[in-house]
Amino acid sequence: MAEPSTKFYCNYCQEELKGVRVKCIECSEADFDLCLQCFSAGAEIGTHLKSHDYEVLDNGAIPLMYEDWSSQEEMKLLDAIESYGFGNWEGIASNIGTKTAKQAMEHYTEFLVHSNIGKVTIPTSFDIKVQDHTGPIDGPLSPSLRSTLKPIEILLEEQQQLGFMPLRDDFEREFDNDSEKIVSQLQINLEDDELDAALRFAHVDMYTKLLKERQRRKQISREYSLVPSFFNSTKPQVLSSNPPKRKISEEESELRERMREFCQFQKSKEHEELFENMQREKELKVRIKELIRYRRNGITKIEECKEFDAARFKRDKRKEYKKKLAEKNSSKRTPTTRKEVKEERTPKNGREIAEDEFQAIKSTHGFNYLSEREKKLCSSMRMKASRYIMLKTIIVKDYLLRRQGISTRPRFPGNLNLTHRKRIVNYLTRSGWIKSN
Repeated sequence: MAEPSTKFYCNYCQEELKGVRVKCIECSEADFDLCLQCFSAGAEIGTHLKSHDYEVLDNGAIPLMYEDWSSQEEMKLLDAIESYGFGNWEGIASNIGTKTAKQAMEHYTEFLVHSNIGKVTIPTSFDIKVQDHTGPIDGPLSPSLRSTLKPIEILLEEQQQLGFMPLRDDFEREFDNDSEKIVSQLQINLEDDELDAALRFAHVDMYTKLLKERQRRKQISREYSLVPSFFNSTKPQVLSSNPPKRKISEEESELRERMREFCQFQKSKEHEELFENMQREKELKVRIKELIRYRRNGITKIEECKEFDAARFKRDKRKEYKKKLAEKNSSKRTPTTRKEVKEERTPKNGREIAEDEFQAIKSTHGFNYLSEREKKLCSSMRMKASRYIMLKTIIVKDYLLRRQGISTRPRFPGNLNLTHRKRIVNYLTRSGWIKSN
């Protein structure tokens, strides 16, 4: 088949032959060619006669199966895929010369792979079974054994003391240094039976596990910086590249000591994150308990927490003062009258304590909603405003239900003092909230 650069012309009408041409065999020395129109008309010129023998030739310009691709381009596509390899569409397009890489890829995929030609020539299943020997579990070529570790940053004297060779990233004496003896004497013998072959495979498996254990120990020492930590503990003058950490408490150090056994199952960063999350969990639990205590005392806003803490601090100081005073009174053995005992129990700054109690009650939630008489009532009973409002609501609601003929039993708190209850009922009766039965 002629090259596409070669041009042929009809010897009779001088038109360029781009497709099929008729070549005269007897006039081969003159290279006589005719187009289909002249051949069908029986053209004769010179020594050529229409009775001469001929052959029909194609210069590769006409399409065989698809209009946009000529037979010559189809052949070049197949030759280029065989030469450049499937997927190298840029090289394939340069070999064709008239098509782009995208056109070559689309044409080959659509008409030669997914068409009837591809279904007949390309097999749907392959019987070749390939076993992967580079997995992370078995085999000496696993990624865990071939992975490179970050170098140890230690001084030259420390390298000599440790027996470490930084350029080789290796030690003079490894973990289980004599483990190579397991496989050093192994030889392959074709006359061995299955038991001997299984024994050799077992030796190789033992040696592979030892190599993995070496790599695991190196990985742990690098992740947790055990070598620099050892030299820093024995030689304080050696400077460390890591920034100094905060001083941990005794409780945190005990927790870290208990968690040391988990270091071999995770990396240094993951271990630190686990420890920080545990500490954060502990802080959140403490904070949740504080918020629950605030809610039980009727506090629903953050601004009221400071006032509540201040009042609780004053209350604790008063309890501590009364406790010390009771201990002081009990230590006296001399008999005293009731009047003296009452005078001893009454502190000199009793007015100041009463004022502090009033200020503590004043800072509670809902105090501003009370009238002056109600404020004095709460102050005399040392009752919080929120508790007084709750009791007032229960008493008034029970009174209204009784007026409607509904018999109910009010549910007062179990720790409610009976005297306080009577005082609140008497006040509400005098104020006109309820009527006495």
